[in-house]
Amino acid sequence: QVQLVESGGGLVQPGGSLRLSCAASVSISSINAMGWYRQAPGKERELVATITSGGSLNYADSVKGRFTISRDNAKKTVYLQMNSLNPADTAVYYCNVNSVYGIKWGKGTLVTVSS
Repeated sequence: QVQLVESGGGLVQPGGSLRLSCAASVSISSINAMGWYRQAPGKERELVATITSGGSLNYADSVKGRFTISRDNAKKTVYLQMNSLNPADTAVYYCNVNSVYGIKWGKGTLVTVSS
C-alpha cells in the first residue's frame, strides 16, 4: 500500500521561491516514475514535471528554466524547486507516483503567488 505525504505549499510573493516535498512509503526501487501535477481554479489538471527511475526528466513548457524536479532515494522523497514564481503558478499541486503497486495521487498542497 502506497502512502504519500506532501508539504511545502503556502503563500509567496511574485518572483519568490518555494520547494515542495512528497515523501513515499515505498522504496524508490519499486517506483517507475514520480511527478507533480497542478490544477488552477477553473482549469484542468496539468503535468508540471516528472522524473523516471532512470533519471529521465520532463517539464511543462510553462515551467522550463524555472522549476526543477529531483529526488532523494534514501528519504524516498521527490522535490519540486520552484523559482521566479508568478501569479499564473497559483494552483493546487499534486504529487503522483507510478509504482509496481499502481498509480497513487497525493492529497494536494496549495501554492498561492500574490502580492
